[in-house]
Amino acid sequence: MTGTFTSRAARCAASLLLAAAGAVALGGTPAQAADGVARYSVQAAVDTDGSLAVRATLGLEGAPGQVQQRFATTLDSGRDVRYRFTLSDVSASVGGQPVAATVTAEGDYQVVTVPLPAGGSGPVGLSYRVRGAAFRTDDDTTTVNWRLLQGLNLPVRSFDAVVTTPGLFKSVDCYAGPPASPGPCGSYAGGTHDDPYPVFSDGPRGQGEVVGAIVRFDSRVVAADEVRQRVWTLDHAFSAAPLPLGLAALAGLLGALGYWWVHRRFGRDAAGAALPATIGTFRPVGAGQSAFTLTDDLRPGEVGTLADERVDPIDVTATVLDLAVRNHLRINQLPRAGEFKPTDWELRRVESAAALRPFERTLLDVVAPADGSPRRLAELGAPLAEALPAIQVQLYDEVVRKGWFAAPPDRTRGRWARLGWVVLAAAVVVAGLLVAFTSFGLLGLVLVALAAGLGVLGQAMPARTAKGTATLAGLSVLRGQLLTQPTDQMPAGREHEELSQVLPYAVVLGGADRWLDGIARVNDADRADQTELSWCHGPAGWALAELPDSLRNFIR
Repeated sequence: MTGTFTSRAARCAASLLLAAAGAVALGGTPAQAADGVARYSVQAAVDTDGSLAVRATLGLEGAPGQVQQRFATTLDSGRDVRYRFTLSDVSASVGGQPVAATVTAEGDYQVVTVPLPAGGSGPVGLSYRVRGAAFRTDDDTTTVNWRLLQGLNLPVRSFDAVVTTPGLFKSVDCYAGPPASPGPCGSYAGGTHDDPYPVFSDGPRGQGEVVGAIVRFDSRVVAADEVRQRVWTLDHAFSAAPLPLGLAALAGLLGALGYWWVHRRFGRDAAGAALPATIGTFRPVGAGQSAFTLTDDLRPGEVGTLADERVDPIDVTATVLDLAVRNHLRINQLPRAGEFKPTDWELRRVESAAALRPFERTLLDVVAPADGSPRRLAELGAPLAEALPAIQVQLYDEVVRKGWFAAPPDRTRGRWARLGWVVLAAAVVVAGLLVAFTSFGLLGLVLVALAAGLGVLGQAMPARTAKGTATLAGLSVLRGQLLTQPTDQMPAGREHEELSQVLPYAVVLGGADRWLDGIARVNDADRADQTELSWCHGPAGWALAELPDSLRNFIR
């Protein structure tokens, strides 16, 4: 029979020590001995089902009043596994006579209290059966591990135990000492002619210290009866084991493919015409001269909204410049109140019978009221912020009316945003459940990320119609022209009008700086610089060369 054995010398030494201790107890112990246990002796039996029957006999010294033992009902193993033990059939006796033991639960402990009758004498007996101490271990084995001495309210001078087994055992081991950090026990043996069953001895042990026995069996001899419980930890909740990690990766991949399909199905622009729509062009009108011509009555704000599917502040600014160029209002740069004071501008309405789009009418009423009172740019923050939602709605309705979008882009984004919030809330709940009760927390994080991504994807869901796609392609052509067309080839005598007409479109499409510089280079010597442009005036002494920097500040 195999096993782990103590040396014969160690066993003899332990026997001599016990004999010496017995001689002292018989002949030399004072009459007033300290309260404690002279000998804690255990007879235990392992059953084939893994349960362990224990009978302990405590030889008391002194008059302790009561014997109390706290049995741990849980054992934490690793970082996320907890084992549970169950004690049953608890009984006690004093001097061979049964006594009523009190069994109470205190957290993760089961406390057995044995009262000692006044004047009573004799050893204390304590019997119980424990389940859950037979653990499933490697190599198809079962390991019985139980602290035969634990949680006693008295110190113990000597401890010994015999564990009978239902068959052959593979090995024995023993530990003793403080509960948190026990070391090797005094001696243990088993599987020999003298000790066919595992035997253990130790001592002395202080109050609350432990002595544990470990016996390993083939699983066919003793079955495991462990009760394993998962304990929540971050490592367990966000396990990187192959299955949780693989499911998280698969969910991320499928989610990405799903987003691609959704955008392709609902958010992709319709195929436009084979050739881009012609939006505007520079039409030759003479030798080395060309004039800017729009083939469709498009406004800069509409162009900017089509380009990026949004009504941006730059679209509003370009519309203000366009209204000025078309003589619906005038921009007047005001003299500085001091050398280090910022520049301000005044917007004043100009009477015009030309038709305006709804968004242009709303914007004009804000920046230049119909009563003719001027508005300073520095004063426009609050009024413009109040009117901006209405302007945005009107501009979105305008691009739908032109057939560029099937639905207003802001409403499309809003629908997807609401759906995204609902899906995100559901994903957070699912992720919380996965983290709290499973090891698939990584999958939960992926689901939350995908749900959050749905809101981001929704911002790209407005889809242009075929007409909108063709017009957008035409805007790309026009942008190239605005960035490359020479600014010094406008019709003679009409340079300022032609250059000014281009400027609002260059603000939203690109190239505004070169067109501002082109306006500043044309100077009519017969007119004062501050009033040379019909739509933008400067203060007295203002030079037209200052126009580019002035309007750059205005646009910002």
